[in-house]
Amino acid sequence: MNVPRPEVRPFLHRPTGTWSYVVADPATRRAAVIDPVLDFDMKSGRTWTESADAIVGLVRERGLTADWILETHAHADHLSSAPYLQAALGGKIAIGCGIRQVQHTFRDVFNLGPKFAVDGSQFDHLFADGEAFAIGAIPARAIPTPGHTSDSLSYLVGDAVFTGDSIFMPDGGTARCDFPGGDARLLYASIRRLYELPPETRVFVCHDYGPGGREIACETTIAAQRAGNIHLRDGTTEAEFVALRTKRDAGLEVPNLLYPSVQVNIRGGRLPEAEGNGRRYLKLPLSGTTA
Repeated sequence: MNVPRPEVRPFLHRPTGTWSYVVADPATRRAAVIDPVLDFDMKSGRTWTESADAIVGLVRERGLTADWILETHAHADHLSSAPYLQAALGGKIAIGCGIRQVQHTFRDVFNLGPKFAVDGSQFDHLFADGEAFAIGAIPARAIPTPGHTSDSLSYLVGDAVFTGDSIFMPDGGTARCDFPGGDARLLYASIRRLYELPPETRVFVCHDYGPGGREIACETTIAAQRAGNIHLRDGTTEAEFVALRTKRDAGLEVPNLLYPSVQVNIRGGRLPEAEGNGRRYLKLPLSGTTA
């Protein structure tokens, strides 16, 4: 049985090591954008759209119609440019149903108050477990892969799966599980679920940092992951993975853009509303003792 093969164009956002993708059906020219990035400078608070404009340029140059803007989860390391792309290209902004739990958690963290909806209504569509959709004539399916976060979702489009942060390139291993809603046992089960896909399935990751100095990459296969993922390969037990992941996570620093990113991304990529002086603000929760 021949599995449809979408065209995949990757875009690397070097400051955050993030891969975004334009995924297209070559027959119908319908497309989806996956995990787009809004440029952001933490020191100045400035945002700009150079990375998103590169995606817009490709979609228009190739004569594609964007039906979807897909988020694999509410990222903690970059701001989403989904609303900007929607304004430029159209398409529905979508994420998994687990975003509701993430919104509920971070509404309290940022003290957003009862007016902040935690029902996922900031997005145009919430995917359920196994929900089928399509990009043009190419069948697609939403595969919940919680563990890194409770809303983590992978997208299977024809012969290609987009895994978000759940797994990286084989020599990069797997995602951390110490964020609110993270769970190493859930991640183990989620990755095992991905490993049930056909071995030749193309795997496109959301991040790569070139371990050992190798060239940054974004594409591998299920077979390569099962054979060589340094954290979870064929034969790795749940207990071994949980022990490894727990030890590694204990030594990791908080991502530089955690608080700005999550505040924007749980809003579907929209910045907070302007305050009385016309300016927008992001909150930074403080901890520790006071002088």
